[in-house]
Amino acid sequence: MTQPDKVLYVIVCAAGPAGDVGRLVTMAQDEGWTVQIVATPPALDFIDVAALEQQTGRPVRSRYRKPGDPKPPRADAFIVAPATFNTINKVALGITDTYALGLLAEAPGLGIPVVVLPFVNSALAGREPFHRSVETLRAEGVRVLLGPGEFEPHALDSGADAFQSYPWHLAVSELGKLG
Repeated sequence: MTQPDKVLYVIVCAAGPAGDVGRLVTMAQDEGWTVQIVATPPALDFIDVAALEQQTGRPVRSRYRKPGDPKPPRADAFIVAPATFNTINKVALGITDTYALGLLAEAPGLGIPVVVLPFVNSALAGREPFHRSVETLRAEGVRVLLGPGEFEPHALDSGADAFQSYPWHLAVSELGKLG
């Protein structure tokens, strides 16, 4: 079991399973993590912010803090789930146009473990830019859970059918393997 003082940042993106990110929070808390939710700006429309704030005891963040605002605790690990095509590509390219992307851009350089659990369809997952992005992230030590036994892309127009079977547990399980 993870030490109770360990802080997990869950970066949630605007994809169908995002509304169930509370399931991931529960799993992480059961493993002893203090959870901080960071939502990409579009993800705010996919999640129940008030419920997640109650569940974590922390404000959901989506923007950089203002000068003078208290600093949130530093992350000991990150999970990006559901990770969209857009977010995966932007992180691989080092684009930091949101608070979530800024955090993720720094994490590998700081030696903070990052686990990415995608949610993409087969058409997007088959694109060469996506393949390059996954390879780039893996080369930097980011654990991208994509492939047999992990997340497997769903057929085009079948994303809603994949929500219930989205493998949140894989991301939490992977944290335990990282140390």
